[in-house]
Amino acid sequence: MTSEDRRNGDYPWDSFDPEEYLRRNYAAVHEDDRRTLAFVRDFFVDAFADDPVRTGRRGIDVGTGANLYPALAMLPFCDRLTLYEHSRANVDWLIRQRYGGWPSWSEIWGKFWLVLRERRVYAELGGNPQLELAKCTDVTEGSVFALSETSQQWDIGTMFFVAESITPRYAEFVAAVEHFLGVLRPGAPFAIAFMAHSTGYQVADNHFPAIAISIDDVLRCLFRRADDVVVQHTVAGGNPLRDGYGGMIVACGRAAADLDRGRSGTPWSMRSRG
Repeated sequence: MTSEDRRNGDYPWDSFDPEEYLRRNYAAVHEDDRRTLAFVRDFFVDAFADDPVRTGRRGIDVGTGANLYPALAMLPFCDRLTLYEHSRANVDWLIRQRYGGWPSWSEIWGKFWLVLRERRVYAELGGNPQLELAKCTDVTEGSVFALSETSQQWDIGTMFFVAESITPRYAEFVAAVEHFLGVLRPGAPFAIAFMAHSTGYQVADNHFPAIAISIDDVLRCLFRRADDVVVQHTVAGGNPLRDGYGGMIVACGRAAADLDRGRSGTPWSMRSRG
């Protein structure tokens, strides 16, 4: 079977090595991660500027894996946060981390938190954000393709490096984005990040798939599914995170009410940052 013939379900996701992935990708705050995180941070701060009370809001991070910074970006804006993950190995890692008080915090996530706490709403969470993260999170096992518009709706959401990094098939990439957006309440702020032009990636002994997408592909997925969209593309510089990708694309916006939203005359804005 060639890579073009394979689908998401043909890859060994339960053999994913979260510790290796964490070490290779997040031991330091790379510049493209820093810019992506700051962009999302500022978007969420502005999105909730007129409604800062987090009580009663629910957030979801789809495909968390070993990456906690999308969840941390939502922390001041919801009091319940679902870490939704498909790989059994990653689910087990997240559960161990949560009940162990996030032992990866001091070496890894504390550095990412410093980027977030440059804005006051994050700094006001106090000196123990990892405790707050443990208190408000639930770890749920499931596939992005199992998310349904008829299921529980969330008030804020993130999905980082998932849709383009779980399949070599364009139709599955589009479906992943649509399933994620479909479980957000109309008007819910969201952030989705992608590896641009990715050729796949190695984690320990396993090679995992990707589809080489561009900003145009992202915009096509979001059209009629999102409003007030802003996009940033950070090009991989002289010290890339890894081989085989062309930087990071992050899109922030608000979930539209339905698939026909864009035809009804509702404004759909877009601006790109290089």
